[in-house]
Amino acid sequence: MSLDERKMRILQAIIDDYILTAIPVGSRTISKNTDIGLSPATIRNEMADLEELGYLEQPHTSAGRIPSHKAFRLYANHLLNSVKLGDAERRFIKKRFESTLAGIESIVKQTADVLSDLTKYTSIVLPPQMRDVKLKHLQIVPLSDTTAIAVIVLDTGMTRNARIHLPSGFDREMLDKLSRKLTDALYDVRLADINTESLMPILDEFGYQKALAGELVDSMKKNALDEKRIVQLSGVTNILNYPEYNDIGKAKRFMTTIEATDYLYDLMREATKLEFSINIGSDNDSPDMKECSIVTATYRVGDMPIGSMGVIGPMRMNYARVLAILKFMGESLSEIMTNMFEEDGRKGE
Repeated sequence: MSLDERKMRILQAIIDDYILTAIPVGSRTISKNTDIGLSPATIRNEMADLEELGYLEQPHTSAGRIPSHKAFRLYANHLLNSVKLGDAERRFIKKRFESTLAGIESIVKQTADVLSDLTKYTSIVLPPQMRDVKLKHLQIVPLSDTTAIAVIVLDTGMTRNARIHLPSGFDREMLDKLSRKLTDALYDVRLADINTESLMPILDEFGYQKALAGELVDSMKKNALDEKRIVQLSGVTNILNYPEYNDIGKAKRFMTTIEATDYLYDLMREATKLEFSINIGSDNDSPDMKECSIVTATYRVGDMPIGSMGVIGPMRMNYARVLAILKFMGESLSEIMTNMFEEDGRKGE
C-alpha cells in the first residue's frame, strides 16, 4: 500500500504535532487542530493503515500514535531540497560571523555556538581537515645562491609558499626540471602521504642532498594542519531540556557518548564525504544514540569539502529548520574559510 496524498498529509500533521509536544497524537487532535477537513473516524482508519505500513507506532494501548524511525526518515528526505532559511535568521548568522575574531579556532567555535543557539540542540563542528588536500603543482623558484621559494598549489585552489635552503651547484634550468619531476611524482597525492623517502629517488637523480628532501617535505606539511582528533561542541546540555531525556540514566549515557571524542570525530570525518547526512535513531552506530538524530552538512574551501558541522537532538527534531540552518551556515562558512585561506596564501607570496 503506497502513501497517497491524504496519508501523507495526515502523517505530516502527526509528525509536526509530535515535534512540538513529544506527546502521542490522536485522531481528534489532527481533526481539530489542522485544516485537513476529515472526521476523527476517517483519520483513525488512515492512521491504522500508516501503522500497518510501519510509519506510526502506538506506545500504549488506547494511546495516540507516534512517528516511527521510518516516518522521520521519509519526512527528512522530503525536506532536503525544499528548505530555506528566513531573512531574520540569515541576518543573525551573518552578524555573528562578522563579530568573529580572525583565526580558524575562533571561527569554528563561533560556528558551534551559533548552531546551538539557533537550534537549541547540541552542536558539533569538525575543524578543517587540511591533511586531505592534494598537491597539484610544485615550483621551486630561486631567490639567491642559497635560498629558494617552494610554491605549492593545492587542489583547493590555494597557493602556499615556503622558503627553503638550496645546496650549492644548482641553476635555474635544473630547478625547473626538478620542479617538473616532483610535480609529476606527487600530482594528486595527499600532503599527509608525502615523505622524505618518496622524494629521494628524484633528488638522487639530481645529486641533491637528503636535507633538501626534508626541507621540501616540511614546507608541504606545514600547509596541512596537524590533524588532532578533536571536534568543537556547544550546547552539550541542551538535550536535557527535552522530555525524552528526563530519565537520568538515559541522560548520563548520552553525556558519556558525547564525551567520547573519537566517536564524534570519526562520525564527522565520514560526514565530510556527503553534502548532507541524516542519521535517525537506529541509523546511529552507538547504542546510546539510538533515540537521537544527527544531521550534518559540509563546508568547503573552494570546491573541496574540508570539514563538517551538525546538530544532535531527539528523533522528533525539527528537521526543516535544522536543514535550513545547516544549509545556510555551510554556505556562509565555506565563503569565510575560502576567503581566509586565499588571503593567507596572498600574504605568503
